[in-house]
Amino acid sequence: MLIDGILMVILMFIAAWVMGNMKMDEEQEGVIKAITFACIWGVYEPVCMISGATLGNYLIGIRVRKYSDTNKRISIFQAYVRFIVKVLLGWISFLTIGMNKERRAIHDLVAGTVMIEKI
Repeated sequence: MLIDGILMVILMFIAAWVMGNMKMDEEQEGVIKAITFACIWGVYEPVCMISGATLGNYLIGIRVRKYSDTNKRISIFQAYVRFIVKVLLGWISFLTIGMNKERRAIHDLVAGTVMIEKI
C-alpha cells in the first residue's frame, strides 16, 4: 500500500505540473483536476488488479486471483467491488485476515477474491 500510495502521489504531482503549464479557465481547470483525481485514485487499483497486481503487490510478490479458481484473474466487476469495500471499510477490512484460515480480508470475502504468493 505504501508503494502504491507513493506512486499515486507522484502521479498527482506530475498531473498538477502538467495542468499548471496549460492555459485553461478556472471552470475547465476544476473539471480536469476532478477527472484526473478520480482516474488516479479510482481507476489505478481496480485496473491493476484485473492484471493481477498493483505495482506494490508486484514488487512484494503477491497477486489477486479468483477465490474459486486461483489460476484465474479477477473480473473488472470483482476488482471494483473489492476496491469499493476496501475504501469504505478502510483498515477495518484487514481485521479479518487473522480470523480465517485463508487469511482473507473483508474486501476479498465480499468480492470472491484471494491474495496469493506469486507462483
